[in-house]
Amino acid sequence: MKQKTRPMMGQLSDMDIRLLRIFKSVVDCGGMAASELELNIGTSSISRHIKDLEIRLGLTLCRRGRGGFSMTAEGEQIYQETLRLLSSTDQFRSSVDDIHRRMGGQLNVAVHDKTASNPAAKIHEAIALFSERAPEVALNMHVASSNPIERGVLDGQFQIGIIPDHRSSDSLTYANLFEETMLMFCGAKHPLFNATQDNLGWDDISAHHFACLGYHSHNMEISHQMGLSRKATGFDQESIATLILSGKYLGFLPDHYADGYVARGQMQVVKPDQFNYKCNFVGMLRRSPQPSRVSQAFWECLLLAHGKSASASVPFHV
Repeated sequence: MKQKTRPMMGQLSDMDIRLLRIFKSVVDCGGMAASELELNIGTSSISRHIKDLEIRLGLTLCRRGRGGFSMTAEGEQIYQETLRLLSSTDQFRSSVDDIHRRMGGQLNVAVHDKTASNPAAKIHEAIALFSERAPEVALNMHVASSNPIERGVLDGQFQIGIIPDHRSSDSLTYANLFEETMLMFCGAKHPLFNATQDNLGWDDISAHHFACLGYHSHNMEISHQMGLSRKATGFDQESIATLILSGKYLGFLPDHYADGYVARGQMQVVKPDQFNYKCNFVGMLRRSPQPSRVSQAFWECLLLAHGKSASASVPFHV
């Protein structure tokens, strides 16, 4: 019987960490060629580094060839473990910076998609304030939907998250930041476009196909509550907008995000005085381990930018 090759990896070295960071970049970029610019090294060198990591681990992490780049099941597991390891490494560096009473290293902030155009969102002002207070910190901005952001903050991948308020966890600290108005829209080819809407009610709307977000949210709650005919599912606002533009579905979008489509005549709001709801956006960060000085500084800037007390919701000293 052929025995499995034993992995060469013992104690983690700086080279191992570097190889894991390269592997993470390749996965995040979607392939070796796509990660060239991110890593600033050639594809052949990246391929060699991934091969070295596979030898060190005794595992095949990915497949590459004419069919494109894809991860193996073992590669998926190693990627998740890599995220946890690098998060712990960054936390250690932040703790060392705290000991030296300086703010350096990196900060990962994750924001729900399509918030930049919301005039009530002052995240950009928080970033400007933070960059003045901590100019040596490398700020990494991520955009995702609620569930990945929530998981990322809980496991340490992100230090700060900003999402619509939809549930709470005892492991997280929250602060109310701003609101968003969600309105129902139809595409230019939909039967309701330019139709009389005066007598429309929820029963009338339920006769049309509806595009709904596929994760726990106010969007999902209202679709169930009002008995809407959910026939398509999207996992971010961009996908909902695309479904609406097809002319086959109604759907809710943030008013500020849909403005451009409306101005171009591609969408129309459907009876906004009735078919609407509000989303309250919250900032969140993990309670334990105690957030680093860098995380606390950004948290304070986030609250100040939105007109909140800098210590109103913080369970630790800033």
